[in-house]
Amino acid sequence: MNKITNFFKLLFNFFDRYIIMPITRLVFKVTKKMNVPNKRFESWLSKQTTLLFLSLFIAVAIFVVVDQKIISFSSQNAQVFKDQPVNVIYNEEQYVVEGLPETVDVTLIGSKAELYIAEQSLNNGVTVDLTGLTPGTHKVNIEYEQGNHNIEYSVNPSVATVIIYDKISDTRELSYDIVNNNKLAKTFVVNSVKLSADEVTIRGAEYKIEQVATVKALIDLENLTKKEEGTQILHDIVLKAYDNQGNVVDVEFVPSKIDAEIYLASPNKTVTLNFIPEGNLATGKALSGYKFSQNEVMIYGDLDVLNSMKDTLDVKVDVSNLSENTSFKVEIKKPSGVKAVSVNYITVDLQVTDSSSEPIKFRIPLNAINYGEGLIPQPIDEENGFITVEVQGASSVISSIDEKDITVYVDLQGLGEGRHTKEIFVKGSNPLAIYKVKRTEATVDLIKKN
Repeated sequence: MNKITNFFKLLFNFFDRYIIMPITRLVFKVTKKMNVPNKRFESWLSKQTTLLFLSLFIAVAIFVVVDQKIISFSSQNAQVFKDQPVNVIYNEEQYVVEGLPETVDVTLIGSKAELYIAEQSLNNGVTVDLTGLTPGTHKVNIEYEQGNHNIEYSVNPSVATVIIYDKISDTRELSYDIVNNNKLAKTFVVNSVKLSADEVTIRGAEYKIEQVATVKALIDLENLTKKEEGTQILHDIVLKAYDNQGNVVDVEFVPSKIDAEIYLASPNKTVTLNFIPEGNLATGKALSGYKFSQNEVMIYGDLDVLNSMKDTLDVKVDVSNLSENTSFKVEIKKPSGVKAVSVNYITVDLQVTDSSSEPIKFRIPLNAINYGEGLIPQPIDEENGFITVEVQGASSVISSIDEKDITVYVDLQGLGEGRHTKEIFVKGSNPLAIYKVKRTEATVDLIKKN
């Protein structure tokens, strides 16, 4: 009850303040200027009932004038609404439609109030009704449906040429591609993928179905919830159809999306670090020892790459002009095919001492490598069959070296039957020593096996 009383009080105050009082002041000013004393008229006009009915009459009159547009309070306005979606009405299960624009621009002309109201329902107002049209080419109107007939409108484009095709289906084998592989840590690889479907149905116009060369599920590794070793399920994987040039073909898929079971693995291999000095120490100096901060590292990559690699990893260390014991960091470089190494740098401590004044000499039989199947290498004489090797270094190092620790060879890669002169290579098992051959080339015959 109190709410109703308060409402009427507010309504009375509104009329009293904004209608009755202004009209009373206006009548008072008019009668005062006219200087017409009329006690009866003033008494009648001063009554509250008279003023209330007079104010109500004026308010109703103003409402009628505005509603019927007897007086125009606002000018016409035009507003362009860009990129409005086009709603197409047709049998989507039976037909494919091409040629319709996805969006159009709509221009509306009317008062600001009318434009505001029209804007609220504009997104569903642009339609093209293709109901009843048969396969073929048709010219159709793009129309804007709106409830307020006082608004003028135009659509750009207002006409479209559409082609209607019968929708057909075909079954295709499903494969997959891995995308965003860079989002995965280098220590991990996708070990296996199991799709929830081996084949899918593609639907569309016949000419597009004929263009499809392959259908793939795009497995996006960025969508993995956990990037760690183990099995995960990816849902709602997007499907794409491609032609023989790798271009995307626009067709429908049944099912539209699939799931995949992804197994992440971390293939690795432990390798021993192999010290390889490079360069010449200061004159009269030699290496007497070395020590790595760690002798093994773990390498990561595809399993077939790791299986093909040796169990050692060379670490090249520049010893140029060293004359005293030294400690420094050395980079561990990744071999070809390896994705990651457990450490990027290690520390190496080098011990430097005086070099022995006299090298020791060995006569090492010449070996041949990489010669073709069905061929046998033979040195042409004893001088080419045995190579003299000088070993230099610290006395404590070279004194422990034996001829079995040294290999001398020539590389016959790609050579056929006949006589060949090739560069001599020498290597020793102790990297602290320096190995030198007295001659640089050797001549061998490649002969066929009997």
